[in-house]
Amino acid sequence: MAAPSTVVVVLIWAVATAYPATLANHVGYSALALSFLGLSATVPTLLAALVSGTIADRVDRRRVMQVTTVVAVVASIGLVAALAMRPTERFPVPGPSGFFLPEWMILVYPLYATITVSATMFRPAFNASLPRLVSSADLGQANGLIYGIAVGLSVAGSLLGTALIEYGSIPLGLLVPVALFVITFFALLGTPSEVARTSGRPTTRFSADVTEGYRYLWRNQALLQITISALALNFLNALAFVELGLYVKDFLNVGNAILLGAMTTGATLGAGTGTLLMGRLRFEQHAGRFLIVLASGQGLAVVGLALSHTILLSLPLMFLFGLFPGMAGVVFLATVQATVPNQLLGRVFAADEVGSYGMVPVGQYAGGILTLASGVQVTYLVAGAATVGVSGLMASFRKLRRLGFEPKPVLPEAVITAAVVPPARPGNP
Repeated sequence: MAAPSTVVVVLIWAVATAYPATLANHVGYSALALSFLGLSATVPTLLAALVSGTIADRVDRRRVMQVTTVVAVVASIGLVAALAMRPTERFPVPGPSGFFLPEWMILVYPLYATITVSATMFRPAFNASLPRLVSSADLGQANGLIYGIAVGLSVAGSLLGTALIEYGSIPLGLLVPVALFVITFFALLGTPSEVARTSGRPTTRFSADVTEGYRYLWRNQALLQITISALALNFLNALAFVELGLYVKDFLNVGNAILLGAMTTGATLGAGTGTLLMGRLRFEQHAGRFLIVLASGQGLAVVGLALSHTILLSLPLMFLFGLFPGMAGVVFLATVQATVPNQLLGRVFAADEVGSYGMVPVGQYAGGILTLASGVQVTYLVAGAATVGVSGLMASFRKLRRLGFEPKPVLPEAVITAAVVPPARPGNP
C-alpha cells in the first residue's frame, strides 16, 4: 500500500518539471499534463473496481494479492525504463497554444494506469481478509496498526525517492516503489491461505455476484450514504493533491524536490498518526458522527493550505491534511468489516472503490483544468470549501449519523476452526 503512493510522488515531480521554464506557459502545460496522468487511469480503474470485489469473494484472496503485485512490479520496472531512456519527441495535443506531450510521458500514462488497476484489485482482497484474523472488537486497532505501518513505509519511500531524484535521477527514485512491490510479493508468500480463503466454490454466475454487491449496498442506506460522501471527498482530495508539485514549486516558490517529499511526508505522517490514534479510540458505536467531523477537519486543512504562503506553515497543514482522512479510513474499514457478511465483503469494498477511488482520476483531471484557468490557490480554496460543504451534507443523512456497531470480543469462525481442527492428511479427511 506504500508502493503506489511512492510512485505517485515521483511521477508528480517528473511531470511538474517536464516543461522548461523558458516556455511561456510552462505552468499551464504542467497542470494539464498532471491532469492527464490521473485521467489515463480513469476507465481502467473503474473497470477493475467493478470486478475486483467479485473476484475477491470467489477465489483465494491471497492469490489475488500475489498476482496483482506481480503485475505492479512489471509496470514499475517499465516506468523506470521509460524514464531512463526518456525519448523526447514532442506530440502536439489539443489545449493551450503550443501544448505538447513528450514521448516519454505518453509511455508513462498506461504504465501508471496499470499500477492503479493493480492497487484497485488488491485492496478489496486485502481488506476482506482481515476480519478472518481478528475479532470485531479488535478491528479498529488492527486497521490502525496495519495502515500505520503502511504510512511509515510511505514516509520512508517518499523521502528516499525524492532524495534519489535530487541527488541522482528520476529513474533512481522509481526504484523505491519497485523494491516495495517486490517486498510485498515475498511477504504474501508467508500469509496462511486459510485466512484468505472465501466461503467456498462459487455456485452462481459471475455477473450475478457482481450485482449482488451493489444490491446489498443499496439496501443498507448508511453504507450507501458513506459511499456517496466518499465519492465527493476523494474527488475533491484529488483536485488539490494532483497539483501539489505546482503548489510547492510555483505557489510556495520552492524548487527543491526534497521539500516536495517533505510535504507528502507531512501528509503521510498525519495519516499514520490518525490511523494509530483512531485505533485507540472507542468510535464503534458513533462511527457515522466521527466520519462527519473528520471530513470537516480535512476541508479546513485544505483551505489553510490555500491561504498559506510559506513552507513552514504548509508543512503542519499537510500533517492535518493527512491526519483526518487517516482517522476516517480506520472508522470506515472497521465498520464495514464488522457489519458486512464475509461472503459479500470483497464486493462491498469494491463498490466503494467504484464510487470513491474511481473518482480520483476524474478529480485529478478537473484539478488540472481548474488550475490552468484560475491558478493553484483557487484550486485549493475550491477543494477545501467544497469538502467542508460535503461534511455538512453528510450531517443531514440521518442513517449515517446513527451508523455504528457493537464490538464483540469473539474470534471469527475461520480462526476458531483453524485453531481446533487439525489440517487434513492423506487418508484422514
